[in-house]
Amino acid sequence: MKKSISETVREIITPTVEELGYRIWDITFGKIGADYHLEITIDSDSGIGIEDCEKVHRAIDPLLDEKDPIEGFYYLEVSSPGLERELRTKEHIRLSIGQPVEAKLYTAKDGKKSFSGRLADYDGERLTIEEGGVLTVLSAEEISKIHTLYDDAAEAADIREDERKTQAENAGDETEKQ
Repeated sequence: MKKSISETVREIITPTVEELGYRIWDITFGKIGADYHLEITIDSDSGIGIEDCEKVHRAIDPLLDEKDPIEGFYYLEVSSPGLERELRTKEHIRLSIGQPVEAKLYTAKDGKKSFSGRLADYDGERLTIEEGGVLTVLSAEEISKIHTLYDDAAEAADIREDERKTQAENAGDETEKQ
């Protein structure tokens, strides 16, 4: 069976992307308006910034030029999956355990077509979402779309904790200087 362009590109660039310390989140190829676009979405445990995207772009562009997996002209884009990222694969879901998510269903379950909360567990077939102490188990077949949710309350708490640590460290530095 012939591989898709995305699969072929993944094989070509994965070793280089991983050597740089990133993982490939997704690869899409398609037409946007009159032009073709190859979008490589990368991720890392420490997040992705514009510098990371530029670094990967510079590293993979010559590889793609050399191997030439795509006929004709296309735009190469390297991006981060963003804060509210779609979870399209089992690996995406596994990497998102503990994060706030929203799962939309094909048909209603318990009178709801959408469940939001922390992704508590995933066994490869079923996932568990915890919302206000209530656990809801959903099978992969029930879910039409699932994505992470940006949790600004948790982000604010993390920022406050970082500020407290910095203040404590600075206070310790002042004590040592005296």
